Amino acid sequence: MATIGFVGLGAMGGRTAGRLLSLGHEVYGTNRTRSKADPLIEQGMVWCDSPREVAEATDIVFSMVTDSTALEAVTEGPDGILAGLARGQVYVDMSTVNPQNTRELAARVAARGASLLAAPISGSGPAARDGTLEIIAGGDAEAFERVEPILRQLGSTVTFVGDNEQALLLKLAINVSLAVHMLALSEGVRLAEQGGIKRNLALDVLLRSATGSPLLQSRAPHLLELPDKAWFDVHDLLSAARVLGYEHHDIAALFQVFSEMVTAPAGRGLGFGGTSS
Repeated sequence: MATIGFVGLGAMGGRTAGRLLSLGHEVYGTNRTRSKADPLIEQGMVWCDSPREVAEATDIVFSMVTDSTALEAVTEGPDGILAGLARGQVYVDMSTVNPQNTRELAARVAARGASLLAAPISGSGPAARDGTLEIIAGGDAEAFERVEPILRQLGSTVTFVGDNEQALLLKLAINVSLAVHMLALSEGVRLAEQGGIKRNLALDVLLRSATGSPLLQSRAPHLLELPDKAWFDVHDLLSAARVLGYEHHDIAALFQVFSEMVTAPAGRGLGFGGTSS
């Protein structure tokens, strides 16, 4: 079994690290809030005081954080992952961030003689726990071959798509599609509510109709509590699209809708704009 580092032990990262521990891997980990790591420490994870210590203790280090700002926080500085990387190491970032940020990070990782593999995920907390995530990987092909067996223990599908940026761009494209589906269903429920139909009843009927895809059925309990993270995903896609010279009116309109939802009191009253996971 491999010795693996894991930085970022939140809702998804913690379950993913727990999956690795349950399979017999030796895991070294750290998190901004140590209390979130207590169950993993009880399970056998070795706690480290900084991301640098995690990288120094392992040959393969994973990270899974909420956004580009959080990724910079765990990679940069004297206690960051970069400071602890050595020649020949593989660093796998499973976060969903802007592709341009990943390109810049890959260059800094390469300067250390290591390899960065972007491996953003699709899936829920239970999927992370059970090893049934959908993983999109991009980066150095040799680095992917080295970590592919581990990735396949975490995901039911693992697809290598090319370079780091392409992996992130494809993940963001998936997220925008998810956001459009959730927005459409939420608008339908809102229309029904304005006509005096109870929210739960409207949602139940809509999900049993032709619009009730497996995607929406699995996410229905959260559809009316849409987290701010959905807004940031759209923002990242717009930023990436502009770097590529790609503009699309529908995506820009979607961004505007989400922006209004998470900032307007009326939107929050409908359940939009909760905390990010």
